[in-house]
Amino acid sequence: MAYQTDQHYQNIDFTLEGFQAIEYEQCSFEQCKFSGLSIRGASFDNCSFKNCDLSNLKVQDVSFRQVTFDSCKMLGIHFHTSNPFLLEFTFKNCQMAYCSFYNLKLKKTKFLASKLTEVDFTQAYLSGSDFQHSDLSGATFDRTELLSADFRNASNYAIDPELNRIKAAKFDLDGLPGLLGKYKIKIG
Repeated sequence: MAYQTDQHYQNIDFTLEGFQAIEYEQCSFEQCKFSGLSIRGASFDNCSFKNCDLSNLKVQDVSFRQVTFDSCKMLGIHFHTSNPFLLEFTFKNCQMAYCSFYNLKLKKTKFLASKLTEVDFTQAYLSGSDFQHSDLSGATFDRTELLSADFRNASNYAIDPELNRIKAAKFDLDGLPGLLGKYKIKIG
């Protein structure tokens, strides 16, 4: 497989210029457009994406190892189709709607200050993950492992403690409605 290392890609519209699905190591992508592309088989190791549009990106068999997404638009990405081996992400200030992390092992993943609208975390393993300051409107947590996850200062989540493992997870008092909503209890 072809290989690129220590490259900085800026202001490139890959939807017009084409994208090589090769191995990228310690590369950064800034203000690039990937929307709607298939990058099947590409590999990203210790790479970063900043202010990129990755909407409807097809990530089948893509390897993401120590990849950071900062202030990116990421709509409709099915991360559950990516290569699960050594999968490791960090998301900061991202707009993520209708993405899927179904059945992925994402221990200690950071979803910081991001908008995670209608994101599917069904059967995902998210122990030790950090959701601080994120908006989880419509996100699905079903048989999700959330041991020691941090939801402080997160908002709009609905997590059923009977269907998800939440032992030692951290929540704010303001988050109680998101945990007890199904019981129709009035709080405050």
